Amino acid sequence: MSAVDSNQPLGTPTWINLTVPDLDRAQAFYRAVLGWDFDGDHCRYHDVPVAGLRQSADPRPGWTVHLATDDCDATAKAIVATGGKLLDQPHDDGDRARIAVAEDPTGARFGLWQGRSLPGCRLVNEPNTLMRNDLVTPVPAPAREFYCAVFGFSLDGNDNLPGVDFTFLRRPDGHEIGGILGNPSATAPTWGTLFLSDDADAAAERATTKGGEVISAEDSPYGRMVTIRDPFGTELVLGS
Repeated sequence: MSAVDSNQPLGTPTWINLTVPDLDRAQAFYRAVLGWDFDGDHCRYHDVPVAGLRQSADPRPGWTVHLATDDCDATAKAIVATGGKLLDQPHDDGDRARIAVAEDPTGARFGLWQGRSLPGCRLVNEPNTLMRNDLVTPVPAPAREFYCAVFGFSLDGNDNLPGVDFTFLRRPDGHEIGGILGNPSATAPTWGTLFLSDDADAAAERATTKGGEVISAEDSPYGRMVTIRDPFGTELVLGS
């Protein structure tokens, strides 16, 4: 069990949230697939927040990953100076965090999270919680340059995926925080979200009973990966 009790280093994926048009239906879906409970706009597992879920008449598509920062305003300025743009200016999310939402030069959306009372997902890397986020984009070169410049990441390749245009993103301490996959056929650049599962196929089957669908299922060098789509069109990956 990986408990998170303090703010993560700069650039670490630290919080995820989703807006939906029908909160009751979304809660039923994610309760069935991931076993979550809900308290206000928090998704909870083992009685701690592991994600955010809010209702909106005009929801943004997909899960939004928020990268950690100790100074949301300064990182937001660096994003703009490096060719990105701000969709939501830095602001306080109650007493939980100071946050912003940005877009990188390739058009991928992500957030910033300067934790206060909430450092981010309080539990990660165990079944039914966030495991990793990777950026999939048809134009990876400017994305790699951007994230390295803003967050101080370094890049290295992946020998387990020969012939695939994939690079890890590493913090200055060498810790891998995710990666960037260049995929010319990607219709839009997107930060994907992968949840760990005890049994990805069984979780995907539960998803279909609540209005979801299975997009793909395959074995990878890292285990079983099943991509599903929730009732509102949001894709996520279950890994086991």
